[in-house]
Amino acid sequence: MSKSLLIVESPTKAKTLGRYLGKDFVVKASVGHIKDLPKNKLGIDLEKNFQADYQIIRGKKKIIDDLTAAAAKANAIYLGPDPDREGEAIAWHIAEEIHAKEKPIYRVLFYELTQKAIQEALAHPKELNRERYEAQQARRILDRLVGYQISPILWQKVKRGLSAGRVQSVALRLVCEREKEIREFTSEEYWTIEADLLPGVLNGDAKSDAQNRFTSHLWRCRKKKCVISSAEEADNLVQALRPLSYRVSKVDLKKRRKYPAPPFITSSLQQEAARRLRFSAKQTMRVAQKLYEGIELGNDGAEGLITYMRTDSTRLSPDAVQAARNYISAAWSEAYLPGKPVFYKARAGAQDAHEAIRPTDVQHTPDKVAPYLSKEQLSLYTLIWKRFIASQMAPALIAQKTVDIAAGEFLFRATGSTVEFPGFMVLYVESQENGDAGKDGEALLPTLAEGQELTLLELKSKQHFTQPPPRYSEASLIKELEELGIGRPSTYATILSTILEREYATLQKQRLHPSELGWFINGLLVQNFPNIINTEFTAKMEKSLDEIERGQYPYLQLLDEFYRQFSGTLQSAQSNMLNLKGVGWPTELTCPRCQRGLQIRWSRNGPFIACSGYPDCSFSSNYERDEKGGIRLLEENESSGETCDKCGRPMVLKRGRFGVFLACSGYPQCRNTQSVSTGIPCPREGCGGQLVERVGKTGRHFYGCNQFPKCKTAVWGKLVQKTCPGCGAPALLEKQGRGGDQKLVCINPACKYQEKAPPIDQPKTLEE
Repeated sequence: MSKSLLIVESPTKAKTLGRYLGKDFVVKASVGHIKDLPKNKLGIDLEKNFQADYQIIRGKKKIIDDLTAAAAKANAIYLGPDPDREGEAIAWHIAEEIHAKEKPIYRVLFYELTQKAIQEALAHPKELNRERYEAQQARRILDRLVGYQISPILWQKVKRGLSAGRVQSVALRLVCEREKEIREFTSEEYWTIEADLLPGVLNGDAKSDAQNRFTSHLWRCRKKKCVISSAEEADNLVQALRPLSYRVSKVDLKKRRKYPAPPFITSSLQQEAARRLRFSAKQTMRVAQKLYEGIELGNDGAEGLITYMRTDSTRLSPDAVQAARNYISAAWSEAYLPGKPVFYKARAGAQDAHEAIRPTDVQHTPDKVAPYLSKEQLSLYTLIWKRFIASQMAPALIAQKTVDIAAGEFLFRATGSTVEFPGFMVLYVESQENGDAGKDGEALLPTLAEGQELTLLELKSKQHFTQPPPRYSEASLIKELEELGIGRPSTYATILSTILEREYATLQKQRLHPSELGWFINGLLVQNFPNIINTEFTAKMEKSLDEIERGQYPYLQLLDEFYRQFSGTLQSAQSNMLNLKGVGWPTELTCPRCQRGLQIRWSRNGPFIACSGYPDCSFSSNYERDEKGGIRLLEENESSGETCDKCGRPMVLKRGRFGVFLACSGYPQCRNTQSVSTGIPCPREGCGGQLVERVGKTGRHFYGCNQFPKCKTAVWGKLVQKTCPGCGAPALLEKQGRGGDQKLVCINPACKYQEKAPPIDQPKTLEE
């Protein structure tokens, strides 16, 4: 008797499904996409309605042959890749390649990998969704048109290996515009005054006095808001306030309910995992994918622990809500259970095909599944489980007290709050971008009554400075993209990882800093493609893609409308984009030799300053930027004591994008450059060479042995001059761990020593 064939994209998912389906099904995996556009050409026929030239991915022919053979033996084929646009594309491409048109082909959508959900999906199969597939195709073609037609212009004007992206470039623009705000921000001084007060008078009981002491802040000065802009003003106010009598003028008591956060959607999961766990967006999605596809739970076999993790809907199934309520009722008192089930309204524009991210079984508590999960899997699962359960719990009751204190013509204010009933807070409180979980209950005030006299214990003036807006973290950039309507749940992680991998931005102390390369790429793109690298335009495109998926917008119409505008802009950019290799980016600096303007130009070693009068004037210099983005020329070329092995002229030290290197002083007639030895012996035993700074084909910075190609040793990371406590190696490597934390590891691959990286100013890296 023939069986049905179920094809999914992941071997792990196939294993989990196979456990539930038994002998009636053969379950196989495509291992992701089987077809894609070619890497070495555009692959889109602009003359034939944007026809895409999809090709079998290298290494996938054997998988396709296996799937085709299995399909020939099956009585029906079920296609079960992920329930989103990417999954729909995989399903369509499989259907095209297995040549089984004479047999029924069904599309099944697994939103969670539990027995009930799997049986439900197979009992109600669907047809392949053409609209969802066309939405994916439209996005893929749009991204290819932008990436493969703008990137070559950047290669010509800056350097090879660069890329532009329809959405990634908008994300980079946000990072650069925030940096511009920070650079242009002018900090202003201001002062605050605090009064430490005591109800009544000092009674000599130090413990009692300490318990009743509280702090208030100067709020009103002669019925106006106090604005103190200098130390002199603050001192004068302190002197005026010191002899005054203090009394309570008003006590305001309020009680408010604090409600739990809704269950996770993709963006909120990425944000919370970044804040609490220091996971990158990419790491969060990788771990969540494993939890969704299935985890081996001892003798129980593989089971999916969470629902599908790419969603922007907070919808919950009634069964899941009831299961949570049953758990809450059993684990806590009835006071923690709301009178009726809690359902959350999705934000405007959210796709409602998927549920929110939740555990598939609330009885799989973090403690119960902990023995079967890795540390990062347990951390993320715990977050998801607690957030879901808390979303169904009663609100917390917070008592807030605001006290106004009169002192002559001045008014002080003190605020405090206490948690009268914790509600959901016994389990989970959402964290904040610039701090930990909520502050409720931290500020306590003594019992105070209107008209009560107070004793002034101390007056303190404090100096402050206004702060610029913070740089984006991964979490806050995802939030900004979501609020602007840019990208979708499946794309946030890719957007962030791309701008980091391309080195357009760096992550320092969990904050995104545009690199010099990213700064110039953004400038060139904004100058030449202002209507494409634009938040409003990109958000409108996302809405159009959603309309294609709903069958409301022909996808070829979208592509045609886009390309008619884009092609003209593209032609203009090819002619008019500033050439950083030749002309250079203008600066406000003048050449110290000839007084002509200085420009920033780009070489294979990175950016440098050059005179606009070249070749009449050959002045060039490396540079650095101050905190305001201003350019400071570095010292002129310093002699290295070595001679050029090509022309015999002296070699000089220069600083490029990847640190110090040697260059011939005879430039531009002689363009010889060499890496500078670090003085660190090659870690390969018996080699005898030394490590030198090198740059790979993609521009990635690493250290390689100077005996290459005889010795092919290469290490990645920043070299730190510190002896390894484990094996005595002369240096350690500074690397970023999966959670974003910096760590030091031994340069010797045979030694497994590692430690947490110290503050960034100690020890110094070799580049400094």
